[in-house]
Amino acid sequence: MSNPLPFAVLGAGHGGQALAGYLALRGFPVRLFNRTPERLRPIQLLGGIQVEGEVSGFAPIPVATSDIREAIAGVQVIMVVLPATGHRDIAERLSPYLEDGQIIVLNPGRTGGALEVRQVLRETSCTKDVLIAEAQTFLFASRISGPAQVRIFRVKNSIPVAALPAYETVRVVQTLRVALPQFIPEDSVLKTSFNNIGAVFHPTITILNAARIESTHGEFDYYIEGVTPSVALVLEEVDKERVKVAEALGVRAITAREWLYSAYDVSGRNLFEAIQNNAGYQGIRAPSTIFHRYITEDVPTSLVPIASLGKMLGVPTPTIDSLIHLASVLHGRDYWKEGRTAEKLGLQGLSVKEIHELVVTGGK
Repeated sequence: MSNPLPFAVLGAGHGGQALAGYLALRGFPVRLFNRTPERLRPIQLLGGIQVEGEVSGFAPIPVATSDIREAIAGVQVIMVVLPATGHRDIAERLSPYLEDGQIIVLNPGRTGGALEVRQVLRETSCTKDVLIAEAQTFLFASRISGPAQVRIFRVKNSIPVAALPAYETVRVVQTLRVALPQFIPEDSVLKTSFNNIGAVFHPTITILNAARIESTHGEFDYYIEGVTPSVALVLEEVDKERVKVAEALGVRAITAREWLYSAYDVSGRNLFEAIQNNAGYQGIRAPSTIFHRYITEDVPTSLVPIASLGKMLGVPTPTIDSLIHLASVLHGRDYWKEGRTAEKLGLQGLSVKEIHELVVTGGK
């Protein structure tokens, strides 16, 4: 491979180490950034990451740093692999050091990630000509298995990606596919954002199973036992509200049942049956605590933007509103205030036509 594409991977958690290792094993130079240096020290000591699972081998990581400037200098593609609640902070850190022509990819964006990063760069007066893109979901199922060790359980077949502005999506995907052929183009960041099925499943199941999680410390099958017919009824309502807000934006979002069919080839007469028929959910255990990213990440960066845009567009979201309120009560936080509102996404007061123009042109 001549002059392989260099990547910066921001975040050295489960996903960041998996992606950095995967890219390095494929022969691409990788710089790995983490805000706190402690997690990087074993990688620095060994000079790389031991990857196990669906792909395996020792992945050399020549640069593992807590200096954001060092991580991204001269790099064409910046892969952000952080909880979505960290997107605003990482955008603020990146802003002074970005270079013309760089591509920032959120893995994944959850709901409104690319729009939030765009807004932060505008607020911080960044004038560099950069592209922002977001993936609908993360490429791997992966876990850290030890110091400088990561296991990749599964590499997903296809990952929809959209750029902001939308007309640059094909160029972004072509660039990424040199190293990651699983990426495929999606219509726009509105589509990737509203096809975020974790927004439906994660907060609802966790909140409605709060007592069971606390009494068993998560010792039950999250989807198979945690989704009863009653829980599934609430899931159906959350899903309907997500789809209706998307429709008001002129976006055709897939339903949770359609997603289960496309992702796992399972079906049922209703969402409960489809979930129960999914062998891929067998054995997935519940979180051991309700203080988990299924609430701390998915409520402010998935449910809040859906509800906020619904309010702006006159689409009621009573079930989603209730879950946001319950999450705030359970955690003693104001997720409405913390979350991605239409204002924080730079969309407040815009018409549907203006939102589509922004998404297509990037606001240029």
